[in-house]
Amino acid sequence: MNLHNIFDAHAHYDDRWFDEDRADLLSSMPQNGVAYIVNASVDLATAKTAIEYAEKYPFMYACAGIHPENLEGLPDDYLERLKELIKHPKVVALGEIGLDYHWDIPRDLQNRVFEEQLILARELDVPVVIHDREAHGDTMELLRKYHPKGLMHCFSGSVEMLKEVMKLGMSISLGGTVTFKNARVPVEVAAAVPLDRLLLETDAPYLSPVPYRGKRNDSTRIAYTAVKIAEIRGMDTQELIDITTENAKRLYGIC
Repeated sequence: MNLHNIFDAHAHYDDRWFDEDRADLLSSMPQNGVAYIVNASVDLATAKTAIEYAEKYPFMYACAGIHPENLEGLPDDYLERLKELIKHPKVVALGEIGLDYHWDIPRDLQNRVFEEQLILARELDVPVVIHDREAHGDTMELLRKYHPKGLMHCFSGSVEMLKEVMKLGMSISLGGTVTFKNARVPVEVAAAVPLDRLLLETDAPYLSPVPYRGKRNDSTRIAYTAVKIAEIRGMDTQELIDITTENAKRLYGIC
C-alpha cells in the first residue's frame, strides 16, 4: 500500500503467537511503514518483557499494568512494583487496565484493582490504557470518578458512549473490527469520533482486519484498518495515518 508513519497504539508482541519469528517480524517494521508501536502489558511479567522490547527496538514503547483477566496470584505489593516499572523512560502509560465481564472473574476484585490503578495513574500523572469488555456501565462510572487522561483501547461502545468518553477528555483507538462485514456500530463510531481523539491499533496478535480476519495480526496490517476508516470519513488514508500518529504521540508523550 506504500503507507508510512504508522503508529500502532496497542499491541502484544510478548504473545506466544510471535515466538517463532518475533525478532525478524519486529526488525522488519520500519521498512514496512510502521514508525511506532506501543506494547501493552497484562501483568508484571509482561510489563518487564515490554520494557525489554522497548530497549531493543527504538520504535517500540511499553505500558505497565494489570489486566482484569490476570488477577490470580496478584502480589500484595503490585502497586509499588508497577510504580517502579513506570519510572522507565520508555514506559508511556499504565495499562492495560479495566474491567472484563465476559469471563467469570470476581467483579468486586476487578473493580478494586481497576480503581487502585486509576488512583496510581493520577498520583503519577500518567495516561491509562483502558480495557472494557461487556462492562460499559461500571467502567464509565469509575472513569467519571477519576477523570484519567488516556485511551479506551479497541473501543467497543456505541456513539452515545463515545460522546461520554469525549466529555472526559479521553481518546479512543480502533482496530480491525471496523473492517468486519457486519460492523455497523464500529463504523458509526469511526465516522463520529473527533479526528483529534482517534488512534489506530491492532491489538496484535488478535482482531486481524479483513482480508486477514482469523489469522495472526501484526502492526503492518493496521494499514487495512486505516484504509477503511479513511473511506468512512471521506479522506486520504495517509492523511488519516499522519493525524492519528500525531494524536498517539501527544497522548503518550512521545517527541
